Amino acid sequence: MRVVIQRVNSASVSISGHEKSSIKSGLLILLGVEERDTQEDVDWLVHKIANLRIFDDEAGVMNRSVFDVQGEVLVVSQFTLFASYKKGNRPSWLRAARHEISIPLYESFCKSMGKIIGKPVETGEFGAYMQVKLENDGPVTICMDTKNKE
Repeated sequence: MRVVIQRVNSASVSISGHEKSSIKSGLLILLGVEERDTQEDVDWLVHKIANLRIFDDEAGVMNRSVFDVQGEVLVVSQFTLFASYKKGNRPSWLRAARHEISIPLYESFCKSMGKIIGKPVETGEFGAYMQVKLENDGPVTICMDTKNKE
């Protein structure tokens, strides 16, 4: 699994001009699933992100997690995170998982994240053409890949 995590003041997802989900302060997570991902990847990633200390404490030091600050989370499926651009100029997404693999893992990720942070996770719509708006806070943007944990 591959993610782009952005600390945001606000974020929203719209589909066909209609807002589907929105959050205030918290994390916008773009989530890509590849063919070889498993529930083990979900578990590791959810734990890592939920405990990631990227929110300021009273001294202005990034020392708090999204759970600590009672932040919200918006997760958007993003198969293009697995773009292969090595050959030519048109990306290939052969590593991105098929729906029968990616949808259950995406749903498991969202459900597990909600349990850890103690509130429902907002989502986009899997496979839909979406417009994502955000106000990045910092900016703080972090990329993670479960195949590169070290």
